[in-house]
Amino acid sequence: MTEKIGVLGKKSPQRTGVERIVNAPLPTVYGQFRAVGYLDHDRGDEQVALVHGDIGTEGVLTRLHSECLTGDAFGSQHCECGDQLASALKAVVAEGSGIVVYLRGHEGRGIGLLAKLRAMALQAEGLDTVEANLALGLPVDARDYGVAAGILQDLGVNSVRLMSNNPRKREALEQHGIEVAETVPLLIPPCESNITYLRTKRERLDHVLPHLDAVAHLS
Repeated sequence: MTEKIGVLGKKSPQRTGVERIVNAPLPTVYGQFRAVGYLDHDRGDEQVALVHGDIGTEGVLTRLHSECLTGDAFGSQHCECGDQLASALKAVVAEGSGIVVYLRGHEGRGIGLLAKLRAMALQAEGLDTVEANLALGLPVDARDYGVAAGILQDLGVNSVRLMSNNPRKREALEQHGIEVAETVPLLIPPCESNITYLRTKRERLDHVLPHLDAVAHLS
């Protein structure tokens, strides 16, 4: 914990890290969850973990879902994010327990909503998702998973079965002290609108997407 100087010259504590703020029941179309709300004192973001059932401490089925307004809320087919979120929520209910950590501040792999839309406009002109970010002078992936690890630690989780196709998520969790006992693929059938985006994620961002080989006919 760091300290800051108050208006009278006295030192007052300034919190760092993630703090649990609230725990509320959240019935959804997928099943019953607990919405555990957190404040990330380092970035100022409000975060939430959706917890289903008695999760235990080891091998907890877990999804770290990066915020995607266009996919999660609007049903965009530019990406597979909305379908991945729905599939993850269904999976933890089918499992009987699990966690979906919804990571705000991760829009557009961390570049923000407006920058993401600018990148999408460039993609419509022929650039891929990596080239578009770089053309805007932005990082290809600016996400930080430290807050996700902090949330899992607060929930008492030592190891997870991670629903992800992105090896960087596994590496990031392990760097922050969360063991990844297994990586569980979360593969969504592609469509004409997102096949180029998904192929770029596989070829340039090392996502594990073997199911794309079966849809070579999509342009």
